[in-house]
Amino acid sequence: MANIAQVGSDMLRAAANFFRAVGRENPALTDQMDRNAKAYEDVADMLEKDPTMEVATPDAPPPAG
Repeated sequence: MANIAQVGSDMLRAAANFFRAVGRENPALTDQMDRNAKAYEDVADMLEKDPTMEVATPDAPPPAG
């Protein structure tokens, strides 16, 4: 049985494949879709390696200390 991190990473990889397919069909969007795909694959990799990893987000305040 898959855990939620595996399901999530599979979904992110499927989204990356979708972005690449859109880019192949729309040459004007290829670069942007490839960047999107890479971002989704990077997050999928991080999720697989460390499902509880904390990451900074642009809207989050910096950690105290």
